Amino acid sequence: MSTQLAWLLLFVAGLFEAAWAIGLEYSAGLTRLRPTVATVLALAVSMVLLAKAVQELPVGTAYAVWTGIGASLTALLGIYLFDEPATLLRLAFIGVIVVGIAGLQMVSAS
Repeated sequence: MSTQLAWLLLFVAGLFEAAWAIGLEYSAGLTRLRPTVATVLALAVSMVLLAKAVQELPVGTAYAVWTGIGASLTALLGIYLFDEPATLLRLAFIGVIVVGIAGLQMVSAS
C-alpha cells in the first residue's frame, strides 16, 4: 500500500470515528437498536481502516491524527446538531487540533 493511500484510509477512518461518536448520542447510551447498530458498524469500519493505515504509517502518528480528526469533527457536529456552545475559544482550540493534524501529516510525509 502506498503512503498516500494510507493517509486517505486514515482520513476516512477519522470520519467514521466521528460518526460512531455522534451515534452514541443518537443511540441513547446504546439503548436504541438502529442507532446502536449504526454506531457499532461505524466503530468497526473506523478501527479496520485505522488498522490498515498503521501498516504503512507510524502508529503514534496515525493514532493522533485519527483521534484528532474524530475529536474535531465530533465537536463541530455537536455544535451543529446538538446546539453545543460555539464560542470563539472553543472554535479556536478545535482549529489548534486541525493545525496539529496537518502538522503531523506534513512532518510524516518528509
